Amino acid sequence: MNTTDKKISEVLAKFGEPMAGNVWRVQGTAVIYHKTLERIAAQAKVVFDEPKIIRAERDEAVIQVTGHMGDRVEWSIGEALIGVNYRVSGKQAAYVYAMAEKRAKDRVILKLIELHGYVYSEEEADEFKQGRPGYADPHVELEKTEPQKGKVEVTATEGKIEDDLKAKIKKAKTINAVTDLMLHADTQKILADLPEGIRDEIRDFAKARLVELGWPTKKAA
Repeated sequence: MNTTDKKISEVLAKFGEPMAGNVWRVQGTAVIYHKTLERIAAQAKVVFDEPKIIRAERDEAVIQVTGHMGDRVEWSIGEALIGVNYRVSGKQAAYVYAMAEKRAKDRVILKLIELHGYVYSEEEADEFKQGRPGYADPHVELEKTEPQKGKVEVTATEGKIEDDLKAKIKKAKTINAVTDLMLHADTQKILADLPEGIRDEIRDFAKARLVELGWPTKKAA
């Protein structure tokens, strides 16, 4: 595990979040889920001031957000401009203010927990979101059969893939081995092809294995 990954792993562990399943890479850049940052903010009792609107246009919003975590105070800017750093296509509705606020809050959270510059929020750029495991372009319609209402269908192939990946996680003998496995490009590709429910189950299985191996370590706790 390199120095950057070690830093990310140790900070996330303080908030009960493993790096495995929460962080992935896009062209070498570490990226974290927005929902993970929301969970961390809630646990850290981060309080946000009312956002300041710097620019308000139909296709653009620039918002300043200030956050407090104990005695620490940090602020940042969130920007969203359709066609420049916010992609909208087809019938998708554009929410420039919501996106700008998300970006600003995520940056503030990362500053407060001292991970700014080490990892980026998935909301920072379209390529980050598109590169995440399991991303599916909502504008590309895929031919598929409708499952019975209230029933999740899992194919035999998906079940075998899930079992194989869980077996690899179980065989991992160290915390770093589990983390490296989950961050590996091959694993990320496998997760990307699985239904969201199975991905979440595998992520939970990996977290349980990390706990079994002694995660978080006393140093990170």
